[in-house]
Amino acid sequence: MGTTQTTKDLYPSRVKSRPEILERQDPVLYSEGTSGSLAKEQADFYRDNGYLFLENFFSPEETEQLRRELRSIWEEGAHADRPEVIREPNSDVVRSVFAVHRDYAAFHALATSEKLRGIVRYILGSDVYIHQSRINFKPGFIGKEFYWHSDFETWHVEDGMPRMRALSCSIALEDNFHYNGPLMVIPGSQNHYVACVGETPDENYKNSLRKQEYGTPDDESMKWLVEQGGIDTPTGQKGSVLLFDCNIMHGSASNISPFPRSNVFFVFNSVENQLAEPFSGKKPRPEYIAHRDTII
Repeated sequence: MGTTQTTKDLYPSRVKSRPEILERQDPVLYSEGTSGSLAKEQADFYRDNGYLFLENFFSPEETEQLRRELRSIWEEGAHADRPEVIREPNSDVVRSVFAVHRDYAAFHALATSEKLRGIVRYILGSDVYIHQSRINFKPGFIGKEFYWHSDFETWHVEDGMPRMRALSCSIALEDNFHYNGPLMVIPGSQNHYVACVGETPDENYKNSLRKQEYGTPDDESMKWLVEQGGIDTPTGQKGSVLLFDCNIMHGSASNISPFPRSNVFFVFNSVENQLAEPFSGKKPRPEYIAHRDTII
């Protein structure tokens, strides 16, 4: 039996036989005026493009500490048998590790860093908590792609996130080049919501975290979004930070270069946007994927 959803669904998806592009009904930037965390030009860029790249945000010393933790988690994950460790499709290679802010002290400290949270609170206009955290590993030669998607579409349908008042913070723990599978974003796509087709299967996360099939946009919608905004590939040195809106269309190609690309992701959600029941009518995804505790 699915759960009963009483919150109005402003962004229905996976319910019709044909895809649709719906206009966003929420702000992208929730604060106005000056900020001690972001320059006006940076805030305006984020509002207009749906993302902001901050080069060398963390010092080499801070970054190296995180990289040591990263290597430890990779080695541990290779032999771990726990649900937080996600493996590549058709392989035992570690693809992602979830709930890193909960399970590892270095990433807990990073998630609670005022340097980071001050910016996030300004963009979202409220206090925030961690909706999801994970490390995505993309080793040289074998790291697989993450197909185009809007995170909000999944968080809305499968987690019950009501409104577009969340963002992702991707911290580069390896240098991101244009050839080692970096994140690609479509500027302006945060203003358009692609309602996808296909009813969500039960416990879809067991397959979708390895390779997403439901909640991915159709080719015509993707073509239209790219015609409007093009494709940007924010790249830079380890220690840099990419902030991107919950609804921006993004994805990354496989890494066939020799150089690894590993990033830690924190998803910050507004405390005023707490999760309801999943809009799919299915059971909520596990806590390690979608945290419902708003303390952190």
